[in-house]
Amino acid sequence: MRDTITKRDAVLGVLEPGKPLPYVPAAFFLHFDPSCHFGRAAVDRHLEYFRATGMDLVKIQYEQKFPRLPEIRRAGDWRSMPLYGEEFFKPQLEAVRGIVKALKRDAVVIVTLYSPFMCAGHALGEETVQRHLHDDPRAVTKGMEIIAESLMTFVKACVGLGVDGFYHSTQGGERNRLADRTLFDAFVRPFDMAVMMEAERSCAFNVLHICDYLGEYDDLTRFQDYPGHVVSCPLKAGGRPLPLDEASRMFNRPVMGGLDRLGAIATGSEAQIRAEVEAAGAKAEIVADEKCRAARIPEDAWAVRIAKQALKTVGIEAGTVFITGFTDASIYNNHGIEMAVVGIGAQNEHSTDECVAVADMEKAVKMLVEVFRLTAA
Repeated sequence: MRDTITKRDAVLGVLEPGKPLPYVPAAFFLHFDPSCHFGRAAVDRHLEYFRATGMDLVKIQYEQKFPRLPEIRRAGDWRSMPLYGEEFFKPQLEAVRGIVKALKRDAVVIVTLYSPFMCAGHALGEETVQRHLHDDPRAVTKGMEIIAESLMTFVKACVGLGVDGFYHSTQGGERNRLADRTLFDAFVRPFDMAVMMEAERSCAFNVLHICDYLGEYDDLTRFQDYPGHVVSCPLKAGGRPLPLDEASRMFNRPVMGGLDRLGAIATGSEAQIRAEVEAAGAKAEIVADEKCRAARIPEDAWAVRIAKQALKTVGIEAGTVFITGFTDASIYNNHGIEMAVVGIGAQNEHSTDECVAVADMEKAVKMLVEVFRLTAA
């Protein structure tokens, strides 16, 4: 079935109402290791992932976050928000150039684009943004205009490199953030629209992504007139499930999604994944690679008990969590050698803001010494 149509035609075909397609296009996205965020390493990693998964759509991950701005202490300081030119985005644009050159012939290539409100959060932090919004709305508005202008510079540069569109991620309307429609319409919507319309003028395949990473939405109707040829929205809104066909009618356009990123596809068996995919109206073709298979060990396992005891000596009452990310412990556990993973206090892991406090490193050293003492006893 897939051999009868190219990946590009399959994806672009969803925009043609009534056009029969031999299969439902599929793609899965993730952030890569920081060493593969920019330049040739980013190009190679995107190519490797695209070819290994056989997916139909290429989404270039955006990693050039706006830097922290500790000098903006008061709402009035937003008027001096820095305007970033093409040079600032150069590391990201190098990756875009290489990926477009390598893959556009085979597939639709889009670029992830964070909204102005999200970029403001990266630069100042959520709490500061919320406080300044209430302190001096006019000054914040000026700063948001500058952020939007910076992002439009990036959009124009990407268009010049030949991208097919953007995956525009918007936030701010969640019930735990700017749920007040008046605030949202004043500080999020105008700047979302400015950036998205810039993309809409030049590109054939833009995706409106209503991101629920930081919270759920009570109402999605505020996004109904947002630009975007396709919509990627949460699987529930207002406390109830939102089926794909209902979402498609709500936005009057094709919908991308249908699988819970934290559901069966992350932790389920092949049978559970297949059932969830088929419930979304598609068929699953599963090829398992056991090289980095996640492994679960009991919460009362010897390694877990030792780790908890050692952490307790530095004042940490540790809990346990099952992780599916690849670690050396996965290899050992899959070979019958029981092993647990202990964090070292890192914050903002796998991002350009990753860091660890010296005090936490000192605790980690003390914890390791206690592990050695306990295991030698």
